[in-house]
Order: sequence, then C-alpha cells, then structure tokens
Amino acid sequence: MGRLKVKGKAGAAKNFTTRSQAVKKLHWSLRFYSFLGIFPREPRSRKKANKGSSAPTSFYYTKDIAYLAHEPVLKKLREHKAFAKKLSRALGRGEWSAAKSLEDNKPVYRLDHIIKERYPTFIDALRDIDDALCMIFLFATLPSTTRLPREIVENCARLAAEWQLYIMHTHSLRKVFLSIKGVYYQAEVMDQTITWLIPYSFTQNVPPDVDLRVMLTFLELYQTLLGFVNFKLYTDATLVYPPPLDAKKDDTAAGVGAFSLQTAEVQVKKAAEKIKSVAVDGRTVTGKDVRQTIKSITAASGEQESGDSEMAELEENVEEEEAFVPQTSHTQVASDLPTLQTLSSLPTSSTSNLFAPYTFWISREVPRSVFEFLIRSFGGRVGWPASSGSGSPFDESDENITHVIIDRPSVQKEETPAQRDLRLRRKFVQPQWVVDSINASKILLEDTYAQGKSLPPHLSPFGEYNGAYDPTAEAEAGDDVDMSDVEEEEAEEAASDDEETEPSKDNVEAALASVTEDPATLRAAELAAEAAGMDYGTFEAKVKKASKKSSAKSSKSSKTVEDAEKDMNKMLMSNKQRKLYEKMKYSQQKQAAENDKLESRRRKLQKDKATQ
Repeated sequence: MGRLKVKGKAGAAKNFTTRSQAVKKLHWSLRFYSFLGIFPREPRSRKKANKGSSAPTSFYYTKDIAYLAHEPVLKKLREHKAFAKKLSRALGRGEWSAAKSLEDNKPVYRLDHIIKERYPTFIDALRDIDDALCMIFLFATLPSTTRLPREIVENCARLAAEWQLYIMHTHSLRKVFLSIKGVYYQAEVMDQTITWLIPYSFTQNVPPDVDLRVMLTFLELYQTLLGFVNFKLYTDATLVYPPPLDAKKDDTAAGVGAFSLQTAEVQVKKAAEKIKSVAVDGRTVTGKDVRQTIKSITAASGEQESGDSEMAELEENVEEEEAFVPQTSHTQVASDLPTLQTLSSLPTSSTSNLFAPYTFWISREVPRSVFEFLIRSFGGRVGWPASSGSGSPFDESDENITHVIIDRPSVQKEETPAQRDLRLRRKFVQPQWVVDSINASKILLEDTYAQGKSLPPHLSPFGEYNGAYDPTAEAEAGDDVDMSDVEEEEAEEAASDDEETEPSKDNVEAALASVTEDPATLRAAELAAEAAGMDYGTFEAKVKKASKKSSAKSSKSSKTVEDAEKDMNKMLMSNKQRKLYEKMKYSQQKQAAENDKLESRRRKLQKDKATQ
C-alpha cells in the first residue's frame, strides 16, 4: 500500500512558506531577507501553496527560510538586538561602568562569507560589479545627515577613488557618454566589460520620503564586494592596497591626487630596511655590524676558523632562504578557463594611450574630476587652476600645454605679444572634444569643437538597440533630399503658372498618364508637350509628379497585399506568439515615429539656418 498523502503536507503547500510563517519562524523582519539573497517567489497555484486559501500574500521557498535559520549574520543580529537592550537598560540605571563594558564587547558581524558564497571566482564578482559601482558612486556624492552617517559617505568616496585610480593606472577605460543623469563610463577589466554611472558634482538633497534603510542594506553588501575586488586588482597589479592617503592634500580638494600608488616592491624594501637596522642607544646597528661583532668574539676565543665556517654557512643559508627560486607548477588547468596569466597577457588596446602626446589645461568652469579621470586614463598629462583644487603638476604658463579645455564663449581682451604667441600655440577646445575623441578611438579635428562654436550631436557610444535615430548618418542624404524637394517645388510652381496659358493641356496630361506605364510613350509625350508650347523644365516636373503618383499607387497595392499576408500569418499564431508579435510591432512603430519626429526637427533647423 502506498504512502497516504495528507492535505497541506506535500507539494506546493510544503515547498512554499507564507510571509507571516517565515517571520514567525525566524523572529526577524523582512528587510534583511533580500540583503541575504532571499526574495519572494510566485507559485504556480497560489491556492495550493496557501493550503486552499485565496488570501493575497507573499511566498518564500521553504528551503530558503531553512537556510536562513543557520545564517551567521542572523545570529549576530540577534546578539546585537540583545546588546542594545542591555545597553539601554544600563544607561537608564546610570551604570556607566557596565555600559562601557558592554560597548567594548559589542557584537560585530562581517559579510565576507556571503561574498565568497555568491561569487565563487573573481570573474563572477567582476561581472556583477556594475550595480555596486553605481550605488557607491551615488552615496559618495551625498551629504551626511542624521539618516546617512559621515563614515559611510567617506568610505564610499574612498572606494570610488581606489577604483578610479586602478582604471587610470591600467588604462582600462574604453567609452564615455555625457547624459542628463550623469556620466556613463565603460571599462574592460580582465576581459570583462563594466559600465557604471557617476552623477554630476551638484549639491544633492536626500528627499525625506526616500527609505534609506533598504538602500543602506544593499550598500553595506556592495562596500564589502568592492573592497574585495579592489584588493584583488591592486594585488595582481603589484600595488599596495589600500593606497596611502595624504590628509593635507585631501583637505585641499586634491581628489584622486591625494592618493599615491606604490608598488609592493618599494614597500618590501622599506620593511626590510627597518628590519636590518635597529637603533641602540642612539646609534644605528645593522646586520653587518652584528656579524662583524660575532666574528671578533669568536676570534678572541680561539675559534676563529670554526666561527668563520659557521658564519659562512649561516650567511649562505640566509641567502638561500631569502632568494626566491621560481618553480614550475605541475597542476593541470583546463585550457578553456581564464587564468590570471592569460588575462594579464591580453593585448592592450591601441587607444589606451590616446592622449599620451598631449598636455591639457582644464579651465575653472569645466568639471575637473570628470576630465582629469578621462585624460589620465588615456595617458595624458593634465593641470588645473588652484580654484579647482590643489595638486596640479604644473601651472597655466607651462609651455608644454597643447590643449586648453574651456567651456565659455570667447571674449576679446588686450594681451601682450608673449601671451598672444602662447595662445596661438595652443588648441582651445570644448569638453565634448575629449569625450568624442575617446568614443571615436582617434583624435578628432579641433576646429569643429573650437571655443564658442555650436557642437555636433553627442551620441551614445554603447549602441543599446538597432534602429536608433542617428542624425549624423542621414545629414548628407537629408541635405540632398531637401535641395531636390526645393527644386521640384519651384518647377511645379512654374508648371502651374504655365498651365493657365496652355491650349492643349488635356492632351499633355493624357500623354503623361501613360508615361509610367510604358516608357516607350515618353517620346509621344514630349512631342505633345512641344506642340502645346510647354518648355522642357515644366515637362520634366510633370513627369516626376506623374511617376511619384504611380509609384505611390503601386506601393499602396503592394502594402495591402503584405498586410493581408501578415493577417493570415497572425491567424496561424498562438495567443502568446500573437501578443509578442503585436508588442514587437508596437515598439517598432513607436521608434519609427520618434525617429520621424527627430528627423522633421532636424530638417526644420536646417531650413531655418539656410534661410538665415
């Protein structure tokens, strides 16, 4: 006899747990579930999952809730809750020594194990770093409030600066886009494409109706993730992590210039020098002095030969221990898996040193943090005025400056011959020139982006979808169409003026009607027009007009045939396929309408410019 099935003990009722049951089992609020990677699930039958009830509720997997019951973070959070109760009780009673003892032994949780569980390999962490970067760069620009502690903002700013320093050091940046939301960056790190958004440096206000608790929960996880990623990247590049910070430069708004990148070899040498030399009674004693003292002692005791041999053996052993002998690894690695050696040996892009031959000067109105990062990421040297922050490697009078990035209209002012000569030897460009040159992977002409000129359209280099409007692709063709339309309209107007005086207009119209159907009748139409006294330009305009009408009729007839075929095909589709097809066609029509709208605006602007 088979096992008896009990209602509510098997199937969906066993696999799913309601929200109230999960809270009752774990004794903890729901806001930490998503923090630990547990999200609501939708069962196939909500009625079966809820044991016959149709009341609206959220469902979780029973296995996920059982997994959370053994989570170390949840245990630490419960300990912290008990600690908070004990601390408030001690403060209320005035037991200051007990409160200080509790504060010293406060429970602290770490999220390292969650990062290791979610990302088994480093490449997995890099693939999922986009959201972490966007969140951390956002909080790095926010002001500290009672709801947002200062320590969190400072930590986010430090992590963001470390990431930018690595991108500049390795020249990993590839594309940039200046949008309304902020600046989009795209880099290639270990053959992984990473895109993130940095908001503009404006004064930010945190709205009071925004719930920061959920965002701070994710931010805590993202800070741990980015800390791991930065440590791994710096270590693989033989750089010291965390990079040393100069507090004085940081106080004077030096930005990323307040950090100094140091290789691990320099740090090892400094540590070795500290170990080899020891200060005794104000005198520095090195390892060589110690060995000489030992030699003199052994020589005085008559054991010079044995002492020398022992010292020689000791020195040889020390040298053998200190010397690093590389050994070949016998571990077999699958050829299809990427390793650090294969990723580091990837060919670098030819555009990584795009600005290496140039030296830039950033004017005070240009956002220095953005363009310093861009120029240094592509090998260029950059300086800025003192009003934009300290740490500039050179001043404005430097003769090596080749480009000046300026974003204000040109003003005529008196200048000395030396100043005029210096100005003529430099290129004054607008900030968009830097971004467009990066996206084009080449140095563009500076005259198009000169100071005070109207800029060309700044397009997204990411190519989100096909069929997007591109004003540069149709500019030349659009100009030709506009000129032909103008000429055609003028010819039609002249033809309409001549039609009033034509004696045999009906004969000419009849001859023109058959031109598109049979090209052999073109000669007869020309003879009829000549007999009617019509000039050749008017005749050509009428031929074009008649051909347009015939082509429109043929296209309309072909369109009706295509629509009929599409209707027949739609009848053979399933309901799901039909809905998907209609949704796709709706998006295409919407995109086409938007492109037509933008194209009409462009034509209108060109027409107004031509009339002016």
